[in-house]
Amino acid sequence: MTKAKNVLIYTTPTCIWCARTKEFFKQNKIQYKEINVAGDAKAAQEMIKKSGQVGVPVIDIDGQIVVGFDQERLKKLLVIK
Repeated sequence: MTKAKNVLIYTTPTCIWCARTKEFFKQNKIQYKEINVAGDAKAAQEMIKKSGQVGVPVIDIDGQIVVGFDQERLKKLLVIK
């Protein structure tokens, strides 16, 4: 059995791709921590520092950064068939 991944997703409430990413996690039973950057300047700066991006979603999987809802890359990093 593989070790559970640490999954962190930076989101905003109005982001459709954030919602799709979270639904993808739910369908695949992936536990994640969500950080809403809309009202949290410190979290937004942390996200920008990690990714170089101001857009969401930004997903951090054990230190591997995924910008946007890149389903194939997420499957690969999370070892989902």
